[in-house]
Amino acid sequence: MFTGIITAIGQIEELKETADRWLKITTPWACDRIDIGASIACSGVCLTVVERADNWFAVEVSAESLSRTTIGGWQKGSQINLERALRLGDELGGHIVSGHVDGLASIEAITPVGDSHKLDIRVPEDLSKFIAEKGSVTLDGVSLTVNEVEGSCFAVNIIDHTWTHTTLGHATIGQQLNLEIDMLARYVSRLISN
Repeated sequence: MFTGIITAIGQIEELKETADRWLKITTPWACDRIDIGASIACSGVCLTVVERADNWFAVEVSAESLSRTTIGGWQKGSQINLERALRLGDELGGHIVSGHVDGLASIEAITPVGDSHKLDIRVPEDLSKFIAEKGSVTLDGVSLTVNEVEGSCFAVNIIDHTWTHTTLGHATIGQQLNLEIDMLARYVSRLISN
């Protein structure tokens, strides 16, 4: 489990095509303290550490994850948002995030608003029913509050700190983002449909 509060930006240092895809990710963290088998949210995707050294860790990505997330487009030099798994007693600053991507969202517009940036986001129609005004959503691993919803589009406001301390500060119109809907919305919908 995660909170959607990004603690570092990592960089893809190396990629290998094995039976799955192997990624070496450099980070400012002391990676020799990360357990093999630990979960790390990489731009919102929960991945398992399979190797590590002082300033890098490696993960393997299955074909399923490659087909449902933005990972297939990552290249050497790509920057990604990182968050370590929540530990008992940690502050829950964002919202409960599983690291299981529901789909890809795309940026429709980026508008400066004071010191912040408004992002207009389009989601697949089948996921739009899970997006609620003042509800939570995760984009590339970042916990955000939905400001407005209209059909398959919604808007979020990115404050300056988040803009400069996550990869959202380099976002472009048309870019796809890993989307995780609010976990509560997912389970409430399932209960109602049954």
